[in-house]
Amino acid sequence: MTAALAVRDLRVEVDDRVLLERVDLEVDAGEWLAVIGPNGAGKSTLLRAIVGAVRSTGAIELDGVATRDLTSRARARRVAWVPQSPTIPPGMRVLDYVLLGRTPYLHPLASEGPADLAAAERVLDELDMSDLADRTVATLSGGERQRAIIARALVQESPLLLLDEPTTALDLGHQQEVLELLDGLRSRRRTVVTTMHDLNMAGQYPDRLVMLASGRVAAEGLPREVLTVDRVAELYHAAVHVHITPSGSVVVLPDRPGPESASEQNGDRHGD
Repeated sequence: MTAALAVRDLRVEVDDRVLLERVDLEVDAGEWLAVIGPNGAGKSTLLRAIVGAVRSTGAIELDGVATRDLTSRARARRVAWVPQSPTIPPGMRVLDYVLLGRTPYLHPLASEGPADLAAAERVLDELDMSDLADRTVATLSGGERQRAIIARALVQESPLLLLDEPTTALDLGHQQEVLELLDGLRSRRRTVVTTMHDLNMAGQYPDRLVMLASGRVAAEGLPREVLTVDRVAELYHAAVHVHITPSGSVVVLPDRPGPESASEQNGDRHGD
């Protein structure tokens, strides 16, 4: 079966600095893959390379079609990208912002038609946002704003959805709201690729993980296979406990020294 996304020997170099090197990965249709790794590992760069926002070498295929053979408009119909901090024009209504996702289907200088408006209204209804359509984006809460951003991506009707840190700056409740929304997309045969900073969220929601370190793939597999004590210690320079819940989720907890250990350390440090 052809993968929804296939990346082969991907390399990105910017200003003589190699950001990604020999990256290979595949994502099946309807799967959720999360890309994790310490700061500077190349997570955002990987998504930018897939959508063509940064130059790369190697091969990137969407449903078996090489992206180098696609126009930017054709690529946008196959993959939608949600960056960490998208630009939102001031004073823009939610409905108008979501309609921007129809751009790949419009001829140059053409405006949205009834079919585009119907697509935007349908997505807003699916996300329980119809009552927010006339609000300006700036007046939304963090979770509502993120849903509006995702709505714009969904109205592109692209089978592959890329999201760069979709829960950044959200509180716990809004994080869960957004991640549950993404999880539900897979029932509609949407393929989801996200970068994630929170290892606990990465251990609960995605089907598989790819861990990057210094621009290379350090590990990939099920969350419980990737999120091990030794690997987190090595790549994140953090001491942790890793627990597997009865449901199979992975919980990563900091392993802070206890009071006795701390006292011993202090004694060793100041005992001379």
